[in-house]
Amino acid sequence: MPPAQRHPTMADVAERAGVSTSTVSRTLRGLSTVSPEVRARVEEAARELNFAVSRQAASLVTGRTGTMAVLVPTLDSWFMGAALSSLAPLLRAAGMELNVYMIADLAERTSFFERLPARRNADALLVFCFDLTDEETTRLDNLGMPVIYVSQHVEGRPSVYVDDVVGARRATRHLINLGHRRIAFAHTANVRGFSFSSRERLLGYQQALTEAGIPLDDDLVVATPPRDKRGTTQAVGNLLSLREPPTAVFAEQDELAASVISTLRTVQIQVPERVSVLGFDDQLMAEWLDLSTVAQSPSDMGRAAAELALELISDSEADRGRHIVLPTHLIPRGTTAPPPAPLGEREANGPAQGRNA
Repeated sequence: MPPAQRHPTMADVAERAGVSTSTVSRTLRGLSTVSPEVRARVEEAARELNFAVSRQAASLVTGRTGTMAVLVPTLDSWFMGAALSSLAPLLRAAGMELNVYMIADLAERTSFFERLPARRNADALLVFCFDLTDEETTRLDNLGMPVIYVSQHVEGRPSVYVDDVVGARRATRHLINLGHRRIAFAHTANVRGFSFSSRERLLGYQQALTEAGIPLDDDLVVATPPRDKRGTTQAVGNLLSLREPPTAVFAEQDELAASVISTLRTVQIQVPERVSVLGFDDQLMAEWLDLSTVAQSPSDMGRAAAELALELISDSEADRGRHIVLPTHLIPRGTTAPPPAPLGEREANGPAQGRNA
């Protein structure tokens, strides 16, 4: 079969360039033993024949696959979309491809850790937002490739993350500084064994209250399944039915904060006049809703993780316990304000103006 009717081979490139197949191999692998004149002839022949070295063939020579794998619990989220999008330019510049493993439930998770399909199919693995067991972490340690943990801190392993405790403490202090003392914390329930930083943000919230001398109240901590409007409604209802309802709600994520605001407004409780609401993430929706929040950058996190992975791939002496901690920032907007005056003061001063008393 003539070359035009089948995939071109290295022998076809060698014949067109007038060199040996070994010279073609050295040229396309970028070795310096090939003269500039010969390199130009080989590269021109390869372009004319639309020839490219297969990754399988290249891996036999270099020991690398030219692929970076990522392990994620979902692709249907703002955070994952922004983080993965930021990887593309870096991988493209490094001549690498991206292989995504999505684990949607515990059965798929068990299967993944039994089979470890990323083994021998990638040069590095980025692990996003998983609350791993010790056994699972050990399994990944034995992959024989760099494993970088993203949006989570794993002791002794390369990790890229924000300090959720510090960010949540800063958010709660903002509400305390406005005068709030009854502050609720709303978070998503960890129903699938995946980590979305709930524990760390709850800890930061509790630390800020304790530092301010405000007693912790378990009734002010409510959980709801992810993206469950009915669950959020029930959680907000539990808060509103307390003898002393909160004057502020700190929600673990912006999406949850938006759902809390929607529920409050449905029952004619104005935000922030009656109840302040603050989120965490600074998604695009936060700006649209004028939502006060703690900002993090998943794009910066994705880029930092990719850069660290490329460093670990290319340098076997690089620090494999390195941690990169990215900053968070408080963004005050229109959903937080000082708490309403106590009922006795409102009655003494007459009907509140512009508030739903």
